Amino acid sequence: MKRDYHIIWHNTIDSTNSEAARRISDIDNLSVIAARRQTAGRGQRGNTWHSTPGKNLTFSLTVKWGRDGVPDIRSKDQFTVCRTVTLALTAWLEAKGICSMIKWPNDIYVNDRKICGILIENRMRGEYLSESIIGIGLNVNETGFPAYLPNPVSVREETGAIYDLDLCLEEILVCFDARLDMAETAEGRAKLETLYSDRLYRKNEAHRFIDMVSGQEFTGVICGVSESACLIVRIQKEGGSSCIREFAFKEIAYII
Repeated sequence: MKRDYHIIWHNTIDSTNSEAARRISDIDNLSVIAARRQTAGRGQRGNTWHSTPGKNLTFSLTVKWGRDGVPDIRSKDQFTVCRTVTLALTAWLEAKGICSMIKWPNDIYVNDRKICGILIENRMRGEYLSESIIGIGLNVNETGFPAYLPNPVSVREETGAIYDLDLCLEEILVCFDARLDMAETAEGRAKLETLYSDRLYRKNEAHRFIDMVSGQEFTGVICGVSESACLIVRIQKEGGSSCIREFAFKEIAYII
């Protein structure tokens, strides 16, 4: 199904997610608030999002579930939103010749460098999702990242090309729309789950992590994601034994 997306560009705004939240009751379903410049862009964990004005894509997609050809999503299945958007972005990057992976829960990495950050804010209506505000910051034409950012990369740095941001946004929405179709059925959602698992950054590899509850470093192997959207990690112990643990958001940090 081809759905109608309504793109609203701002030259300058505080935060596309904040603007989407302010206007969600009066804007059309599948509206996209996009900005050439954000003054207070928000990322995960309360971080700000750096973007040189006019160089990158910063936008928020508002989805009102169960309306206008958009499927219903049960609250317990809300991680489907994360899978849908991350897989849309990795598909778009792949079309540009860039192999990317999903760093749980929803950052997009190229090798060990971050190319895209995503902030998803869901609202519930009983057993179902009511709305989602999906904020995306994608490094497109950036080449001058500040030194305090540890590991950024852009599409331009990967390919050498310069991109039309308006066209890139339209292409990404086409990719999202295709995966939204998959979210309509149990079979499609199962396929999204498999595709997401296959794209997990550092899956089936031994790496160092930090347990953010205890503060301890450990060596672990990512095995997948649980039904409750927790990261499943096999922790290697001294003497060669291991145990399986599940980590919720903010309970584990990658050492990169």
